[in-house]
Amino acid sequence: MAPRAVFFGCEGLQLTAAEKAFFRAEDPFGFILFQRNCSEPQQVQALTQELRGCTGRADTLILIDQEGGRVQRLKPPHWKRRPPMREIGAIYAKNPERGLRLAWVVARAIAAELHALGVNVDCAPVLDVPVPGAHDVIGDRAFSNRTAEIAALGQAQIEGFLYGGVLPVIKHIPGHGRAQSDSHLELPVVGTDAGTLEATDFAPFRSLNHAPLAMTAHVVYSAFDSTAPATLSARVIAEVVRGAIGFDGCLMSDDLSMKALSGGFEERTCAALAAGCDLVLHCNGKMDEMHAIAAAAPRLSGDALRRANAALAQLRPPKPCDVAALENELAQAFGAVA
Repeated sequence: MAPRAVFFGCEGLQLTAAEKAFFRAEDPFGFILFQRNCSEPQQVQALTQELRGCTGRADTLILIDQEGGRVQRLKPPHWKRRPPMREIGAIYAKNPERGLRLAWVVARAIAAELHALGVNVDCAPVLDVPVPGAHDVIGDRAFSNRTAEIAALGQAQIEGFLYGGVLPVIKHIPGHGRAQSDSHLELPVVGTDAGTLEATDFAPFRSLNHAPLAMTAHVVYSAFDSTAPATLSARVIAEVVRGAIGFDGCLMSDDLSMKALSGGFEERTCAALAAGCDLVLHCNGKMDEMHAIAAAAPRLSGDALRRANAALAQLRPPKPCDVAALENELAQAFGAVA
């Protein structure tokens, strides 16, 4: 039987009896970890083993946001601090070959840390295109404000992650860089015309539409749908994500518990899946919310199952690599940040 079309979080450093029973009964496609779930390497290894024990699937996807800069759930002293991606973009602007190399090296080094823990998906790279005056929720998480640079550096990171046995997730499709507010807190509305969006915001995603996984933006694009954010908009997903961008990979929602969305959790789940998301993501580990989502999320089938299986098929063991040499290269490039 196919797993349920959802990624769930959990509350703490180890699973409670209630979480184990729930995850075994509901069989989610995967899980996501946050800082609250990560204290030191042995503990994270034990937690990822516990999570996979609940599904009985060795290839169960376990996600984390380990972008670098201000968004990394694994922190010193047990894990390396990585530079914000904007620093790599600045290097690329002066020396493209070196910028591409460092983008790959950062991704490959992060993948080595994740793989050792049993984490096999990184919610990166960020392909958003920031514009002047936008909210800084994206800010230096983006490589650049130039679409070609974002696409080139994003591709280097995709290759680095895959080389290291970790699936990348391009985000936040079709683009969060123009939003004037933080979708964690409220619903951003972008009134920019379709032609401008297609030429700028959508361009990096179109260039990297071969990625295995993508995460939606909780952003309203009035040029396409003035009533619903991309995550919940059948028109945006059909015409923009699957159409203009041409992404046929596995599409997951951003976190359903973010304040950009309204309504009950069953309603949010049904709306996201009906709009065309293959999977929904719920991050905070609150059991009452997870029960509501599980009640509404079906088991994967049809195109959603096909795309999920295609993503899984890109998961490979890491290729041999001198990780210590990569870390030294990063330390030389970024000093104490690396």
